[in-house]
Amino acid sequence: MSDEILEASRKDDGSDGGRKAAMALLAQATSQELQAFWSQWNEKPEVETLRGPETGLVMVRGRIGGGGEPFNFGEATVTRATVRLGNGAVGHAYALGRQGEKVRLAAVFDALWQGETERRAVEDKVLAPIARRLSDDLESKRSETAATKVDFFTMVRGDD
Repeated sequence: MSDEILEASRKDDGSDGGRKAAMALLAQATSQELQAFWSQWNEKPEVETLRGPETGLVMVRGRIGGGGEPFNFGEATVTRATVRLGNGAVGHAYALGRQGEKVRLAAVFDALWQGETERRAVEDKVLAPIARRLSDDLESKRSETAATKVDFFTMVRGDD
């Protein structure tokens, strides 16, 4: 799944699909990952914080059976940030939780991704490692789940 998201972020067909995919990966990154990527970034641009990081609540809605009437399921804590780079690119980020620095760095990488010269570097040095980790985590969960699988079968007694 995360590999498909990475491939979608690499598509440059003029739509917002690639950026949405990149932002989805950034939202799933850990704070430590983004801090490590930023510390290794060679040419750090000037970053101006326009908004946040701010933490608030959003209402989570659900549907019974995926298609029933919508209902309010509960609230989730979300942090958002908006930054502007020295070249004028504006980056936005939202993520579940209260990790303000993670969201600010995700917004910085979103802004960097928008530049044609930095896009490939962001995809290779930031998005690809996140996608690999997510894919490895998914495979690990699948193998743990497969280990607990029970095959049920019915034996026929021969009585008709």
